[in-house]
Amino acid sequence: MKKEFDVCPETINENELYGFSWIEHVAAVPSPLVVVTTYKSNGLTNATMQSWCTFIGEEGYHCLFSSVNKCGHMYQSIKETGCCVINFPSKNCFLKCIDTIKNNGFDNDEITMSGLTAEASSKVNAPRIRECFLNLECELEWERDLLQSGNHAVMCFKVLTVCMDESHYDERKTGRYGENGYLYNIHSPRNPETGEASDTYVGTINKYATYDKLEK
Repeated sequence: MKKEFDVCPETINENELYGFSWIEHVAAVPSPLVVVTTYKSNGLTNATMQSWCTFIGEEGYHCLFSSVNKCGHMYQSIKETGCCVINFPSKNCFLKCIDTIKNNGFDNDEITMSGLTAEASSKVNAPRIRECFLNLECELEWERDLLQSGNHAVMCFKVLTVCMDESHYDERKTGRYGENGYLYNIHSPRNPETGEASDTYVGTINKYATYDKLEK
């Protein structure tokens, strides 16, 4: 039986959500896990773990980040350079990508300090992470404030170049999905009736069926 929730349930303490909406935890819709890389104004690499993004293939290929902190290095360096690289880790390098969170000082070379390899992009002034199986070189198209009173922005990027490991674009080999493919952020699902919270998980996608083979 379905139940409706239009206000935060009494079982959930909004002060424990660190600014996220209670709806995010009740719906718990997964979104891709990526690492956005740029150069800081001092020339050192910046790497920011991000989720809450979507990709749109109309008049080119675009990525929308729905919530970029305007006080962070990612936002600041993109405003300076107008570009970035969106890197997609598999499970093999994910923990090193997570290490960029603790190596995020302005004077840190965040990619190399985390045990990853920075390499030059072909079209933008931003580094790629070699260990990530897919790199999208992007330029900033536009940004908007998410809320008038907030400090987060919606940012839209146009993808200029795709760099992908050949074993991943061959679905007969490693492929893009399953255990060694795209990773997704499953952000602490909560039971709205009891308030019980699950851990935040990293998830993968398994292919189910082609559309023409689905049962009617």
